[in-house]
Amino acid sequence: MGQAIPKRNSLSPTVNVSSTQDEQPPRYSPHNFDGRNPNLQVPATIIGDSSGSPERQGSGVEHRRTSLYSSIDLVPQLEYYARTIKHQQARSRPSLEVLRKTFEEVEVGVGGDNTSEPQNEGEQPPTSKGKTPIRFGWIIGVAMRVMVNIWGVILFLRLTWITSQAGIVLTYVIIFISVLVTSLTALSISAIATNGRVVSGGTYFLISRTLGPEIGGPIGIMYAFANTLSVALNTVGYAEVVRDMMRELGVKIVDDVNDVRIIGVVTVTVLMLIAVSGMKWESKTQIFFFLVMMVAFTNYIVGTVLPQSIEKQARGLFGYKADIFVENLAPSWRGPQGNFFRMFSVFFPGATGILAGVNICGDLRDPASAIPKGTLWAIFWTTFSYLVISITAGACVVRDASGNMSDIITGNRSDFCVGLACQHGWNFTNCIQSQTCKYGLSNSVQIMGQLSAYYYIIFAGIFAATLSSALGFLVSAPKVFQCLCKDQIYPFIIFFAKGYGKNHEPLRAYVLCYLIAVCFIIIAELNNIAALISNFFLCSYALINFSCFHASLMNAPGWRPTFRYYSKWASLFVAVLSVVLMFLFTWWAALVTLSIIIFLYGYVNYTKPSESKVEFLRERKPKIVNFLNCFHFSLFLSVSICLRTKTRPDNTTDVMVKWLNKRKVRAFYTPFTGDNLRTGAHYLLQASGLGKLKPDTLVMGFKANWRNSTPESIDDYINSIYDTFDFNYCLCILRMMDGLDVTADLDYQVNDGFEADEPEEPVEDQDPQNADMSDEGNSDQINTVFQNDQGKKTIDVYWIADDGGLTLLVPYLLTRRKHWRRCKVRVFLVGDEQNEEEQRKEMTLLLNRFRLNVKEIIIMTDSEKRPQAKCLTRFVDSVAPFRLFDEQQEGVSVQDLRQSAPWKISDKEFEVFRQKSERMIRLNEIIRKNSQHTALVLVSLPVPNRDCPSALYMAWLDTLTYGLHCPAVLIRGNQQNVMTLYCQ
Repeated sequence: MGQAIPKRNSLSPTVNVSSTQDEQPPRYSPHNFDGRNPNLQVPATIIGDSSGSPERQGSGVEHRRTSLYSSIDLVPQLEYYARTIKHQQARSRPSLEVLRKTFEEVEVGVGGDNTSEPQNEGEQPPTSKGKTPIRFGWIIGVAMRVMVNIWGVILFLRLTWITSQAGIVLTYVIIFISVLVTSLTALSISAIATNGRVVSGGTYFLISRTLGPEIGGPIGIMYAFANTLSVALNTVGYAEVVRDMMRELGVKIVDDVNDVRIIGVVTVTVLMLIAVSGMKWESKTQIFFFLVMMVAFTNYIVGTVLPQSIEKQARGLFGYKADIFVENLAPSWRGPQGNFFRMFSVFFPGATGILAGVNICGDLRDPASAIPKGTLWAIFWTTFSYLVISITAGACVVRDASGNMSDIITGNRSDFCVGLACQHGWNFTNCIQSQTCKYGLSNSVQIMGQLSAYYYIIFAGIFAATLSSALGFLVSAPKVFQCLCKDQIYPFIIFFAKGYGKNHEPLRAYVLCYLIAVCFIIIAELNNIAALISNFFLCSYALINFSCFHASLMNAPGWRPTFRYYSKWASLFVAVLSVVLMFLFTWWAALVTLSIIIFLYGYVNYTKPSESKVEFLRERKPKIVNFLNCFHFSLFLSVSICLRTKTRPDNTTDVMVKWLNKRKVRAFYTPFTGDNLRTGAHYLLQASGLGKLKPDTLVMGFKANWRNSTPESIDDYINSIYDTFDFNYCLCILRMMDGLDVTADLDYQVNDGFEADEPEEPVEDQDPQNADMSDEGNSDQINTVFQNDQGKKTIDVYWIADDGGLTLLVPYLLTRRKHWRRCKVRVFLVGDEQNEEEQRKEMTLLLNRFRLNVKEIIIMTDSEKRPQAKCLTRFVDSVAPFRLFDEQQEGVSVQDLRQSAPWKISDKEFEVFRQKSERMIRLNEIIRKNSQHTALVLVSLPVPNRDCPSALYMAWLDTLTYGLHCPAVLIRGNQQNVMTLYCQ
């Protein structure tokens, strides 16, 4: 249990003014940060029991460093964002309610307020000893898996046939276009995959968490179905090879077609049993298949350079010949479907499989690193293999051959001869003219086996390629579908969401995919299945690339991929190219597929609208409007709070709306009336929004003239802040150093993901009822600092207290805008010299996980030094008019003085809060010496105790931002995460 913290009474009763000279700027050791160091090892830190028992102290438990503001308000902690540290219970930071308690009410215990947040989505509870889920690295988990999925039936059974039809040149064109689509898609999916930690669900999970279920849902359905069809494709390819081998041995079950069906169904059933046995067995099987294919490829390459026997020559195999190579460069279309796009549609499934690693991202140790690296390496090596096999087969084999040994040209025979084989001693004229040739590049799908050094080894490669691909797709499809079902986006499929075992295997989804695969195996026609699969994969790739383009173009706040080697325009190009290829392959299938996508998208939009938020703004101050409008995805609800003592013209709403529209501000406007600022804000904070479409942040202008304002005005302003915290809102106070701040009559605003409410007053010499909202004569009200290019300045963030990450999110959103894009962000943290390096490592790891482009991390090791004498004097003088000086008044009780002036500061309160005041002053000294001329300064806002006098808190706000020549933002989140390490 925690113990109560008494009021602080150990502080010195008076301010000690010394004659020390001004200190030199503090010297810190900045750490350049590029967001590319994911391997830092940070020792786990644990909140120590307040009992301070020797047993606890001697067990390696570290004391958690508190912020400068409060003994229970902690500095940023990694564990609050990643709750997966072994042997530690998930803890949450102290809530605003706890931080607002008076000193007598506060209790300190393990985990702040001892409340635990639910685990992030995808986090699995700790498993018992010996039941740790299997996790893979980038080689076995991604690269090898992607390669064996790409090396499938098309490689061994159709590539040489496509080469004979399209010729080597057009086959290369087909390969390069396919690789262009898959490579750029891999870049897009790598960007999506590094946009936060991922769990099971692959492509669907990544996109739905990044861009919402409206886009992720249709992709999940399409991609799961395409994977299921790929199971059927590779199983049919395997069944065809087995049938051909049986036919050579004179064995037949029923007939050619039904034999493929029977073998295919039996094969997919065995694969199903392997898949449901768990990832460990499935991974071992894939490794075995990979090794077999390596042996098969080696066997093939060796066979092409060996002298060709008479039997092989009879089948059109002559080894490397220049004339054969030249002949096979050009296309030779055969049959009614012999055309470029038909060959393209048959080949394209051979380039798919690039998302095999993404689809099991929940089983990877480090998905963000493994997926880009493994996928791109796999694409490189598989592309190289396709190019090698195509050109070697085209250089060694003629298109037509009879296989008849008697067709050899002997002696001085001068019979009429047709075909390139005539120049190599063979006359295949009869079968060429009658179109009955059974061998050659155009007629046999067993060219790779015939060219190999040992014929039957290539069969092992074919079996390994087809079975590994079928198994890979059989594992991928159910996992994607299971994740989709868990989200309950579409009705009647929730049944398939249940998982079994330590890895939550989707057994029900396995059965469904198995049944669908069986249905398509019954078709028993590989080319038709391949063309159909191409349509669905292209559709999936189009949606994936468009998702990446959309997120990049719109500067979505949640779009922060650590993978930088992608282009939004390349993603758009591939999306358009994929749709075009769909129609060129099979136009009617493309229409059906797109109709399904539109229906699924419309259904999700209709039944589950996005939960966007609303931001409230005060519109009279363009600097506040423009500041909030810098956040691209903000939708503002502009609210003006008018005091009942004043009148508002009838056309105010029209003027405001016109003003907003002219400046392209995304906002709604409505007037609001209240007895005073606090009352109006109080009602607004409770009534604004509808359901989940509700703001969560109040943005206020700074009350710059507080020293000259009436005490009631100060009390009204500060109590509006107190109410904001009490309603669990985030708070943001903008101070502009050119004097255009809040003064007398306060109006309001609120904003969203950074949402905003701001009590702000019109300039004193301007009547708010007659404010000129036109452009003439008011250039200062139109062009503001937030509309000007900031160049390569810095944005300094003083992240003093862990508020959930809003303090970091705001500068990130600013740097997404054109005028702030070149600015670099520096993060200042409270620390000490003894633990400086460990804290820097922890924060580097945290910011790396946040995917933020932070230039430097600076640990302030001198934040607890005593402030300078002149700064202390200035603070004491600033609050002197608001002191009660109750100890110097005889015969008057503090209660009487308090009732007449509740905003004033008693002597006891001044002493209780002295240390906190000194820390504010010291922090301001550090800020002024490090951030005097930056583009923007953001400082964590202290959460006031309920017994903190309003005048004292106002003095703190003024002290923190005193003396700066740039805009300053005092900001505080509501202690709930807005920055996460996970897609949620």
